[in-house]
Amino acid sequence: MRRHRRLALTGLALTGLAALALAGCELPKQQQVAVGGPPGKHQMALSAVGFDKLPGWQQDHPAEALPVFLANCRAMAAAPAEQALGGQGEAAARGGNGAAWRPVCAAAASVPAGNDGAARTFFETNFQPYAVSDSGDAAAAQGLYTGYFDPEVTGNRSPGGTYRVALLGRPGDLVQVDLGDFTDDLKGRSISGRLQDGRLLPYYDRAQIEGGALARRRLELLWLADPIDAFFLQIQGSGRVDLPGGKVVRVTYAGQNGRPYVPIGRVLADRGEIPLDQVSLQSIRAWLMAHPAQAAEVMNQNPSYVFFREINELRPDQGPPGALGVPLTPGRSVAVDRAFVPLGAPLYIATNDPLTGAPLQRLMLAQDLGGAIRGPVRADIFFGWGKDAEERAGKMRGHGSEFLLLPRAPGVQASAAP
Repeated sequence: MRRHRRLALTGLALTGLAALALAGCELPKQQQVAVGGPPGKHQMALSAVGFDKLPGWQQDHPAEALPVFLANCRAMAAAPAEQALGGQGEAAARGGNGAAWRPVCAAAASVPAGNDGAARTFFETNFQPYAVSDSGDAAAAQGLYTGYFDPEVTGNRSPGGTYRVALLGRPGDLVQVDLGDFTDDLKGRSISGRLQDGRLLPYYDRAQIEGGALARRRLELLWLADPIDAFFLQIQGSGRVDLPGGKVVRVTYAGQNGRPYVPIGRVLADRGEIPLDQVSLQSIRAWLMAHPAQAAEVMNQNPSYVFFREINELRPDQGPPGALGVPLTPGRSVAVDRAFVPLGAPLYIATNDPLTGAPLQRLMLAQDLGGAIRGPVRADIFFGWGKDAEERAGKMRGHGSEFLLLPRAPGVQASAAP
C-alpha cells in the first residue's frame, strides 16, 4: 500500500507506507493497523460543482495527468471487475470498483496524447466534480496536504566497514488480516501480527526488531551506513540505494509490522527539542544527527517498522509503484485514505507550493495509501526524487480545497446539481 509516505512529520505525521505492487490479478490491500470500526469521526460530504469552480483549472495541463489516469485504467483492467477500490457513499457507488471506471477508461484511450485542450474536454465531458469536505470534523475547514518522495541513500550488498545497518525483507511469519473479509464495517482496514499457539499476536515493534528479534533469519537485503537514512527510508516506504561502482538498486515496501505510526516530530516537539511550527524532515534529521546518543531512543518511539523488497523492472525515470502497482508520477500522484476516496480516482487539489508559496493547483490521481493519511480531505503528494523533491516533501504541510472527479452516466452533463 504504499509506500512512501509522508512527511507530515508533525502530529498528523508521515504517511509513510505505500503499497505492495499488484500481485497477480488482485489489487493489494491497505497495510495499516486499524482495529475497532470504521474511520472514526471523519465523514465525507460531497457537493456537486461545475469545472469553473476548480481554482486554476484553465491554467493546469491535464494532458500531463491523462497518461497517469490511463496507467490506472490498465491496472484496474487487470484486476477482477468487482475488486474493491475503496470510497464512501457516492464515491464508493460510482467509483468503488474497476467496472465503474471502464466506460471512461475506454473514452480516455482515444484522447490525443500531449493535447491539453483534448484532455480538458475529456475530463469535462466524462466526469462530475464534487467539492469534498469532512462533515465529521468541524475543526477541519480545509484539507491538509503533505508530501513524500523517493530518497537516495548509499549502501552495500554485504556488511562491513561503515555498512552496518540492515534493510530487512518481509519475515515469513508476518500475517496480515483484511478485517473487511469478516465484516463490512471494517472494509479497507487491516491488522498485522504473528501466529503463536493458534493466536494472532502483535508483531515485534521497532525497538524489539532493532534489538535483534529477527536476527539470524537471513532477512537482510542491503546494508546502509546511516541508521537515520534507514529510518527515513522506512518512512517513505521506498527508495534508491547507491552501491559501490555506480549501480543503483530500487527497493519498495513489502510489508509493515502492524504497529501504529508515531511521528517523532511530535515526540521532539512535546519534549521541547523542536518548536512544533518548525518541525520538518530537515529539522528532524538535523536534530538526530546532532544527538547521536539519543537518536536511537527517539526513533524507537515510532513502533512502526517497514520491510522491503527489491524491484528491477522500473526505469530510472520512473517513480516507485503505488498501491495500484503503477509507478508514481511526480506532482500528479497522491496517497489518500481509501476508506473515503477510491484508488484510481482523479482529484483536483488547490493548495500552495511549500517553497515559493505560489498556488499549487492541479489534477492528480489517487494512486497510493499511507499510514498517517486519514480522512476524506487529506492527501500526500508525491514530489519525485532528488534534492528538490526531498526539500519540497519535507516542508510540505499546506491547507486547501479538494475536488473528487467521479464518472458520470453517458449523456449527462456535468453540473453543480446533477
